[in-house]
Amino acid sequence: MEGLALGVIASGFGEAAPSDLRRNKGWIGTLLERELGAVGGAQAEPDFPALGVELKTIPVNDKGVPTSSTWVSLADIDLRVSRWEDSWARRKLSRVLWVPVITPKGSSPGERCIGRPLLWSPTAVQDALLQQDWDEHMELLGLGAFWQIDATRGNALQLRPKAAKGSDTQWALSDDGEWVRAQPKGFYLRRTFTRDVLAGGIAREQGIADDTKTR
Repeated sequence: MEGLALGVIASGFGEAAPSDLRRNKGWIGTLLERELGAVGGAQAEPDFPALGVELKTIPVNDKGVPTSSTWVSLADIDLRVSRWEDSWARRKLSRVLWVPVITPKGSSPGERCIGRPLLWSPTAVQDALLQQDWDEHMELLGLGAFWQIDATRGNALQLRPKAAKGSDTQWALSDDGEWVRAQPKGFYLRRTFTRDVLAGGIAREQGIADDTKTR
C-alpha cells in the first residue's frame, strides 16, 4: 500500500472517500482494516489474532512526524487487572503494525497517502516506560482519583476521556470508595513516544540496508 492515496484504496471497494472526517472519524482506520483483512476490531485482542499483531494508523506530516496522539484502548477499570502484563493496553501494544498516513495541511482524506509501514514491538526501555505510566494511572484509579487524572500525566501513556457520545458512561471508583457511573477514559500514546518509535524503525531499516551494502 505504500504510496497509495486513500481515495484509490476506497475506490477498490467501490466507495468514495469522505470530503472530511468530522463525521467520519474512524474512516481511515476502518478502510485499512478492510484492506488488510483485520478481524480483531474493538475486542481485547489484536486486530490480527492469528499473528498477534495490532494495526495502528497514524497521521504524520511530510517529514514523517506524528501530528496527533494515538488511541490504544479503554482503561482497565476492573481493578482485578493488577499487572501491566495482563492489561488490555499491553496486549494491544505487544506487536504493532504502524501504518503512517501522510497528511499535508488542507488535504482531503482521499488525497492522503500511505507512508512506509513498520512492524514494531516495544524495546525493554519502551515497555518499562509504558508500564510506569500504566501503573501510576491504575494506582490513582484504585484510590478513587478517577476525576483527578488528565492528559498532563504520563510520559508515554496518557489517560483521557474517550466516548462516542456524551451519554456514554462506565463504572468508576469515587473518592468515597463507591462505584459510580462516569465518562469513559482511554489510554493514548503521546506524539513524542510514537515519533521516537517511527524514527527508530527508520534508523534500524537504514542500518540493515547499509550493513547489506557493506557485505
